[in-house]
Amino acid sequence: MVLRVVEWSTGTVGRHAIAGIDARPDLELVGVWVSNPDKVGKDAGRLADLGRDLGVLATNDRDALIALKPDCIVHTAMVDDRIFEALEDLIYFIEHGINVVSSGPVLLQFPTGVVPADLVERVDAAGKKGNASLHVNGIDPGFANDVLPLAMTSLSQRIDQVRCYEIADYSTYYQPVVMSDIFGFGKPLDETPMLFTPGVLSMAWGSVVRQIAAGLDLTLDEPLVEKVERIPAERDISTVSCDIAEGTMAAVRFQVIGTVDGVERVVLDHITRTDPTQRPDWPTPHTGDGCYRIEITGEPMMTVDFTHHGEHGDHNVSGMIVTAMRLVNAVEAVVAAEPGLVTALDLPLITGRGLIPPA
Repeated sequence: MVLRVVEWSTGTVGRHAIAGIDARPDLELVGVWVSNPDKVGKDAGRLADLGRDLGVLATNDRDALIALKPDCIVHTAMVDDRIFEALEDLIYFIEHGINVVSSGPVLLQFPTGVVPADLVERVDAAGKKGNASLHVNGIDPGFANDVLPLAMTSLSQRIDQVRCYEIADYSTYYQPVVMSDIFGFGKPLDETPMLFTPGVLSMAWGSVVRQIAAGLDLTLDEPLVEKVERIPAERDISTVSCDIAEGTMAAVRFQVIGTVDGVERVVLDHITRTDPTQRPDWPTPHTGDGCYRIEITGEPMMTVDFTHHGEHGDHNVSGMIVTAMRLVNAVEAVVAAEPGLVTALDLPLITGRGLIPPA
């Protein structure tokens, strides 16, 4: 059965989602939503840089796309600076009978203990009303720190700690709002950017810690522990998203920690540089400019480095691709899922079925 899909946005993740939808024989792209009026009326294939038309023209008419009655919306719009508006959009979609896979808001990746129970109940009620499901995921939060670490724990005899890293150079990561306003790169160190306001990290990545704990039947101490270490630039740095003057914030390491009886059991550990030479004492990728690393301390001791890069070498481009494809490849499973909010713990094994080209 071919599922009819609408792609919601054509930005750094959305254009790769369009390519992914087009690549899957069991999905049909029937509509594309754009926020930029300059993109309205343009063919989805051109917006995705495929070099050909797909016969689907972009629109900013939400009602027209809803009227298509697609089986699923692949929602990859930027939501970090409009979380509550995005939540309303997602609830509206499932209430109107359309399943959704979305890259955000990430607090819905595993909302238990992260967001108020009445919001989760509202999402579930909307899903039941429309007989539709909502799944929020990607690569981080997502596959690299929910499915991958939990799969590794199936090899364990004893688990003392699960630690999930993102270690990356963000100098080629094009997201100006995220880099400057949310992370605070290029801002004075005496300013506290939004992400490092106490409690925000636990909302943004606490879902990762809590989902791993749930998968291991752990009851965590409350609240989660947050640690942040920011460092200044030793020289002027130019990135694709912002310029970083000497002395302003240039790198950060933050952790969200789940403890049990005061012992660190599940740790989300992010190391974000804007130049690969910064803080060599912090963990670094074994190859390339970025990786996800899973360390399981116990018996046996296990480490997996998950690295990726695009065909032209850049890990930030491939980061957008893997985020998009985790969603696209989950469409069939989410359409088949029970109504309401579903997490990675609720879904079957998701694969890239149908993506190997014929000889």
